[in-house]
Amino acid sequence: MIKHRRIVRVTATALVAVAVGGLSASARGQPAVNAAIEWNAIASTAAAGQPPHVVPLSLAMVQSAVYDAVNAIDGGHEPYVVSPPANPSDSKEAAVATAAFRVLVGFRDDERDPPLPGLFPVQRDSVLQPLYDASLATVPNGDAKTGGIAVGEAAAAAMLTARANDGRGGDFKFVEGFDPGEWRLGPPQGPTGIVARDPAPWVGFVKPFLVPDVEMLRSDGPNALTSAAYAEDFNEVKELGSLTSETRTADQTAAAIFWQDSGPLIWNRVYRALATSRELDIVDSARLFAMTNLAAADGSIGCWNDKAHWSSWRPITAIREAASDGNPATEAEPNWLPLFDPSVPVSGPPLVTPGFPDHPSGHTCVSGATVHTLRAFFGTDKVPFTAVSNKCSPAPCPLRSFDRFSDALKEIIDARVWGGIHFRTADMQGAVLGKKVVHYMEKHYFRPTR
Repeated sequence: MIKHRRIVRVTATALVAVAVGGLSASARGQPAVNAAIEWNAIASTAAAGQPPHVVPLSLAMVQSAVYDAVNAIDGGHEPYVVSPPANPSDSKEAAVATAAFRVLVGFRDDERDPPLPGLFPVQRDSVLQPLYDASLATVPNGDAKTGGIAVGEAAAAAMLTARANDGRGGDFKFVEGFDPGEWRLGPPQGPTGIVARDPAPWVGFVKPFLVPDVEMLRSDGPNALTSAAYAEDFNEVKELGSLTSETRTADQTAAAIFWQDSGPLIWNRVYRALATSRELDIVDSARLFAMTNLAAADGSIGCWNDKAHWSSWRPITAIREAASDGNPATEAEPNWLPLFDPSVPVSGPPLVTPGFPDHPSGHTCVSGATVHTLRAFFGTDKVPFTAVSNKCSPAPCPLRSFDRFSDALKEIIDARVWGGIHFRTADMQGAVLGKKVVHYMEKHYFRPTR
């Protein structure tokens, strides 16, 4: 049993209490919720319909534009893409709302020449325009508001221009193999014979947001099929990840299901709770959301590129076809099923083996980047926090609380094994890939200017 993790049933926004460093001078004594927190929630909701490995790319675009807009007014750190002309008196609230809104919906031909497409233009009239109007209504009319809007529009336009033709939506498809160890789609699961397929395999070939070359994130790769390390991973997931496992505990089952909610959306709830409970001002909140989501985006891109490079089989295939792996320490079980099976009741899409290669784990690539960014931002790993998931039936799940950022990462690594969808090596190396992203970011981005 993991002793550092607590399950609680209270609201998540008031559970972080820790002294932190590295914050701007005005960070304390601010309103509990600022415009950066508000628009992170709006952007997260707008992106919620995307596949989990696409969400970080969208949120990275929104949050980095928000950061550039606020930072242009504040001037405390280096810009990410651009530092638009700004006055210290310009409204940061108007700048945040405008930068986020414009990245989400874009600029139509009657608003800019040439127009710039946004991420979710179909959500503009019915959802996002009213929210934007409501945000601007809280800012007094005058030069500060006008200036903030102009700064936000400039930051958003720079972001949309910088990310045009960056590879999103490309035509790459994972290629199925037939030899031992090679990835192929999982067998049909559940009474309707579900076979998951990746709706966005192109993620691995998108231009990275931080690192200059995705190759620098390459992992060490899966264990050789005939190795003792492979057999150890194989037998662990075969036992603990089985649908009918007699050794997996109830809490481990709960954790596996909890973390199968969209990882980026879980983490952005955590970011908002941290920003709220720590009373971060709008400047620090914008920087927190940009750093975490940019790192997660490169974690996702690097991970999907690595998956394409190694193209390794999933546990359900490996266990059913173990007679062909050449390892005397593994034994085939032709009808083996993982915990992640459609027969397990959950909210949202059914549990099933994902439709892309095993190595490395997408969740741990993103969570590794997230955890190491949070440690860098707060200057410590020891920050208690609570996470919220909507995967359980009924939703939400019982909340899960942690004493350290790294405690959550350890549980996520375990949870992917408990779910029966990853070998431990894929989980561990995914976390390392995410850490590599953050090491590069710390050396080259978000450096203070004063």
